[in-house]
Amino acid sequence: MINRPAACSPGVFVVGKMLVMDKIPLTRVGYDALSAELKNLKSVERPAVIKAIAEAREHGDLSENAEYHAAREKQGFIEGRVKELEAIIGLADVYDPASLSGTVKFGATVQIVDEDTDEEKTYQIVGEPEADIEAAKLNIKSPLARALIGKDVGDSVEVRTPGGEKSYEVLAIEFV
Repeated sequence: MINRPAACSPGVFVVGKMLVMDKIPLTRVGYDALSAELKNLKSVERPAVIKAIAEAREHGDLSENAEYHAAREKQGFIEGRVKELEAIIGLADVYDPASLSGTVKFGATVQIVDEDTDEEKTYQIVGEPEADIEAAKLNIKSPLARALIGKDVGDSVEVRTPGGEKSYEVLAIEFV
């Protein structure tokens, strides 16, 4: 669902739970994944839940029909997600990381090392809708990503985390 809260300036919208500007940055892979999810919801999930609702209605009294209520709840989720995905895709500004080079920027895959523990990590800096820390996809709006933007191999960054200040060194930058 897209709306513009009174406190937001022109060009700022709320999509689902995200506050966004006119365009939402996405990598090509993220855009394709969201498009595939939308297609699946519209062509597979939506027809299946409509069929489940019709079958549940045939069982009689809807007030005590758990199958009907579960299907209606799932339909509400699907419709909400379809609207959210359509809004994101409509506002998408798609970047192909392979066409980029240089310092750390949106789409970069960055290998860093914690200067205190020598623990190495690799993250790709992506848009908010495709961010997934478990998959090493770091939200562009996160403190670490913001600190890394514009840095080069060998640069150090200081990041304030809930556990205190952390120092990282940039080991490698790739645009894949």
